[in-house]
Order: sequence, then structure tokens, then C-alpha cells
Amino acid sequence: MTTESIASATETGNDEANWKQIVARYQKPSTPRAVWQILNTLVPYGALWYLMYLTSHLTGAISYWLTVPLAILAGLFLVRMFIIFHDCGHGSFFKSKLANEIVGCVTGVLTFTPYHLWRWEHAIHHSASGDLDRRGTGDIWTLTVEEYLAASRWKRFSYRLARNPIVLFVLAPLFLFLVLQRMTNNKAGYRESLSVYATNLVLVLMATALSLVFGFKAYLLIQFTILMVAGSVGVWLFYVQHQFEGVYWERNDNWDYAAAALQGSSFYKLPKVLQWFSGNIGFHHIHHLSPRIPNYNLEKCHDAEPLFQAVKPVTFFASFKSFTFRLWDEQRRRLIGYRQLRAIRKQQRQATGS
Repeated sequence: MTTESIASATETGNDEANWKQIVARYQKPSTPRAVWQILNTLVPYGALWYLMYLTSHLTGAISYWLTVPLAILAGLFLVRMFIIFHDCGHGSFFKSKLANEIVGCVTGVLTFTPYHLWRWEHAIHHSASGDLDRRGTGDIWTLTVEEYLAASRWKRFSYRLARNPIVLFVLAPLFLFLVLQRMTNNKAGYRESLSVYATNLVLVLMATALSLVFGFKAYLLIQFTILMVAGSVGVWLFYVQHQFEGVYWERNDNWDYAAAALQGSSFYKLPKVLQWFSGNIGFHHIHHLSPRIPNYNLEKCHDAEPLFQAVKPVTFFASFKSFTFRLWDEQRRRLIGYRQLRAIRKQQRQATGS
């Protein structure tokens, strides 16, 4: 996607009032659609837990061969559930604030995420996405080339470790949902901290009850598999939505909200089945422009408005190129990998004769 392509789609007016008028048409929540989404997500998720209860009580290796695939499928449903949780946090899923709070807290427990703390941190992410001077809350750790070269050897090692695909997409999601989400944030308020304690208490009770029903080992296997699948998929989706070719990053003085949304958040065009499980979150450019649009209206908004159709999609197979991105090159205004970094340093040494 380029700035020119967006501009060409909005020649009649691409000012703030214009795009706000566009997104306002799709911000109205629908209670029937919200309820249906809850039913087609939570009911199958509950049914899968029942099937895993039956298969986990079978004898022999067949128990694992049947239970683990069901847990993997349940992990995909948990991703979809997290999108419901996510929309409740934006106040967009239901028109009713109370309904958003109730559903958000319930799905927060099921996704191992404290609702109010996450909502507070995620709001910071939306207000600062694409701003190089406000990185650090609710985003993937990203250094510029200059910052990386100026860093200590230990910080470079830590950064390389954190950006390693195995760590970033396998170990880090488990650490995030099992450990980090169990902790409060010193900058958060009383309600945010209380949501952490309340979520932790309910999780202990839930884990205890399910361990008694399934058996401790069976429950651990099931819950671990579900969280591993959901966490890995969720982190990958978030990563691709903000780490892709042509992404927007600017210093605060030049940062623009609409540009950060339309150019700093990807249109991740997924196969229909994956789009369904991910709750349309691939239309992330629209979501960042207007978080008040519920996920079930995002595709309709995209298909109806030229402003969003001008955004070049990141396809499923093309998205794997994001694995190679490691640093933001401010001079060249693009994400680069370590191989490109070595080439840049070699050019710099040749230019200086050192």
C-alpha cells in the first residue's frame, strides 16, 4: 500500500471529517449479530470441551490421538472468542455498556486475560500505533537500526532472542497468557488491578474444578494445547498486522492518526475459514481507523468504501515474509532483517574507508 493509492481513492476529500463520516455508517452494534456470534463461538467451544472429556477418559494412546486434535480446534475457537473479548473492550460489540462489560469479563476469564487491565493497555496501543516515540505498551518490541547499533551486547542478544520466531510465536504467547497476564501494571488504576486479582481467582477455581472432572494431567494437556494454539495464532496475527512490507512508522512530530491506521495496520487477506476464526480482524486498517466498528461489520465496511479498497492486502502466503523483518530503518523508511543490516553496515564502512 502507498500513500498515493489512498489519496487517489479519496480525491473528493480525505480530511478527518470525511473519514469519520465514512466509518460512522458502520459503528452501530447489532444485538442479534452479537448474540449469534457468541452462540456460534462459545457453544462449539463448550461442545469441544465435552468431547475432550469423553476422549480423555479412553484408555491407551487413542485417547491422546483424539483429544489433542480437538484441543487444537478449540484453540482456534479461543482465537475467535478473543475477538469478541477485544470488541467488548472497545465498547463496540454491544450497544449496552453493561453487556460489553459482562461478556468482556466472562470471555476474559476463558482467554486468561484480565478485561479491564487489557482494555486500558490496548487503548494505549491504539493511541500510539506507528509512533516511534511512544512505543512500548501493547506492541511488539521493535528497535530502529540506530537504536540496535547503539545498544549494548546484552541488549542486542535479548532483542535477537525476543524476535526469534520460536520465542516470539511459541514461547512468548504462553508466557504472556500464563505469567504476564497474572500481574498488575504499576501505572494502571484500581479497577484495572482489581480485574487482574479477580481473573486470577476465578482461573484458580476453574482450573481446580476442571482438574477434578478431567484429572489433573488430562486438564493440563488440554488447557496447555488450547492456549499454545490460540496464543501462537493470536501473536502471529498481531505481528503481521503491524510488521509488514510498507508499514508506517513516524516520529511523534510527524505522526498522523489516519495515516497510522491505514498505512500502519495491514489488510491481512485470509482464506475465508481463517477469516472466520480470526473474527475479521484481518481488516485491521479499518479497525485502527475506527475501533468502534464491531468485527461483524468490518468486511461490509471494506467492501462498500473505496477508501479501504485502495489498501493493498497482505495475502496469507505473502505474510510469511514478515518472518524476516527485525528492525525499522528510519533512513530508508522500511523494516529490514539482519542480513540487510549487515549490508548497510558494510556500505557504511566502505564509505568511511574503515
